[in-house]
Amino acid sequence: MSFFIDNWILIAVAFASGAMLMWPAVSGGGGLGALKPTDAVMLMNREKAVVVDVCEPAEFAAGHVTGARNVPLSELEAKLPTTVKNKATPVILVCASGARSNRALSIARKLGYEKVHSLAGGMGAWRSASLPVEKS
Repeated sequence: MSFFIDNWILIAVAFASGAMLMWPAVSGGGGLGALKPTDAVMLMNREKAVVVDVCEPAEFAAGHVTGARNVPLSELEAKLPTTVKNKATPVILVCASGARSNRALSIARKLGYEKVHSLAGGMGAWRSASLPVEKS
């Protein structure tokens, strides 16, 4: 017990640094199932992941990941099973900022999709990484 009393500053620093390391996961920036844009590209190339954009059609038309399919979040539960028939296929969910795709992630998991991910930072992160954007 005297060790903790004598070294309380070191213990506080260790706790604070651990909390700072966990902050991105807790705040939603790097949540469970979140992919960085470069990891998403690797998943698309290596495992033929399907990209599903959950933005509204007007946002989708303004710019989206090349080859993405548009299924608005409000219609996801009804249309995802027809868009991605094989539930073992990797699915990457995308929106403008990552907030809607995180909500879509829970819907897709509830529907039984095994390998579903959300693009961390959404289209903003995709554009910041200078990855190709398609307009329709």
